[in-house]
Amino acid sequence: SGESSEDEAQIKWEEQQIKKAVKLSQETYDDLSLHKSQPAKPKFEPSVSLPPVDLEIVKKRLTERITSLQDVHRAHQREYEKYMEDIESSKMAVQELEKSSDAALNYKFYRAMKTYVENLINCLNEKLKYINELELAVHVLLQQRAMRIVNRRQDELKNETAYIQHLTSGNRKPTNDGLEGAEKSQLLEMCEHRRTLRRQVRECSGEADHHEGMSSDDELTPTEVTKFQKSRDNVLEDSRKVFEDVHADFCDIRKILLKFQEWKEKFPDSYCEAYISFCLPKLLNPLIRVQLINWNPLEVGVIFSQNFAELEEMPWFRAIEEFSDARNKSESKRDDNPDKEVLPRVIEKTILPKITAFVKSVWDPLSTSQTKNLVQLCNSIFEKQVLSKNECSRAKEDLVNMVVQRMKKSVEEDVFIPLYPKSTVEDKSSLHSKFQDRRFWSAVKLLSNVLLWDGIVQEDTVRDLGLRKLLNRYLLLNLINMPPGPDNIEKCNKVVACLPERWFQDLQSGSTLPELLNFCQHLLQCAHTLHRDNHSDETKEVLLLMMRVKALHMVEDFLEEYKLEHLKPMI
Repeated sequence: SGESSEDEAQIKWEEQQIKKAVKLSQETYDDLSLHKSQPAKPKFEPSVSLPPVDLEIVKKRLTERITSLQDVHRAHQREYEKYMEDIESSKMAVQELEKSSDAALNYKFYRAMKTYVENLINCLNEKLKYINELELAVHVLLQQRAMRIVNRRQDELKNETAYIQHLTSGNRKPTNDGLEGAEKSQLLEMCEHRRTLRRQVRECSGEADHHEGMSSDDELTPTEVTKFQKSRDNVLEDSRKVFEDVHADFCDIRKILLKFQEWKEKFPDSYCEAYISFCLPKLLNPLIRVQLINWNPLEVGVIFSQNFAELEEMPWFRAIEEFSDARNKSESKRDDNPDKEVLPRVIEKTILPKITAFVKSVWDPLSTSQTKNLVQLCNSIFEKQVLSKNECSRAKEDLVNMVVQRMKKSVEEDVFIPLYPKSTVEDKSSLHSKFQDRRFWSAVKLLSNVLLWDGIVQEDTVRDLGLRKLLNRYLLLNLINMPPGPDNIEKCNKVVACLPERWFQDLQSGSTLPELLNFCQHLLQCAHTLHRDNHSDETKEVLLLMMRVKALHMVEDFLEEYKLEHLKPMI
């Protein structure tokens, strides 16, 4: 077994040696075959024959080449210069053509604008006569209605005064028993009937803070209302026909302003040099007046069935406001906008004179509703709408002067408070007492209306009319002749409620206004009487009234005199 294993090992070793020999011979063969397949590299031979180089020939050829290029460059340069000259010439020609074209267009625009303005002026001049007639017709209607109410009120006052005077003298009937006496009795009955109707309306509406005599008594009979409405409707119908045969470009304010807006945008400098902003208010005046034919500044206006709560909401106002606020898109040498003055000038030249005419002929200073509407309108114009800065507003001055004139006339003609013996007015249900109270409250109403103008009319003028003339001359005389008590205090309270609080804000001396000294003396006398009669609540109420008018020294002296220490904290 040992020999057999050695034989097997010998055989394996021989086989391995044979395999190694075969593998080595194969690799050697592959290397030889690869070496034979690669081509042989060519060898470079430096000895090649070239033509001889002559520097003169090279120089000559380069010179010829440069000369040729220079000739081509000069030709291109001449061609370039020619093209540049042609371009400049073309630009000059274009500019000349453009200038001639703009001049023609400008001339065409100005000629068209001139023709338009001439036609517009001719149209308005032709219609101006009809506008004046319609405006006058409406104003006459309103004036006649106002005069009818005022005359009726004055006649009723005279008749009622005469009737009560006859009763005081012992006669139960007026001395004149003829037709005139019957007419007077009928007037008094109609007056009492209207008073009763107003009282019933107030009771239904729950209006408690009202006194007989504070109503305007401006009701018209149904026949008068129908007649007035019919006449006014006829005028309004005619006013709608004024421009019915006119193209909108010549009667529509917005379209007219668009024409001038186009001018301002295209040629702003010539527009300003022509002072168009000064001409427009006068040019638009007739068109605005047509829209205002049915406008009543004393009432909540209705213009052609369209309600306008304020002046700013009217169509012409909006159109002018938009025109004034329009931005100029073109370049102009001017930085300011002269059209900002168009609206203020329209208000000065058209609106304020119309309001002044109403104040002169239609306004009733005794009417609280009319006065409030008028004051509100004036405040809106004077505060919100700044009047022309470059002109002294003569129209505003005329309006204020007319307001003062009408209030003076009303104080002189409409205020009458009779004085009767105490025995005749002690009974509050008597005719004397009722008539006296009505006249007192009517004067208080006028005082309130006069003081509403504080801030528009000069303060000295308002204080003169309201305090010196109305309060001290009429109202105070009635208060002094009344016994201290609830009625007297109520009347004094109403008087104090009318006074503007602004008057007492800067009073630091402890004394009231000079015009209120007599009134405060009356309050002080009432306080003395009430305190002596042990009416502490009424006394305190009177002292509070004195404090509201800043009569602090009087109140302090009163408290010191009666040792009312518990009331000092209210000072």
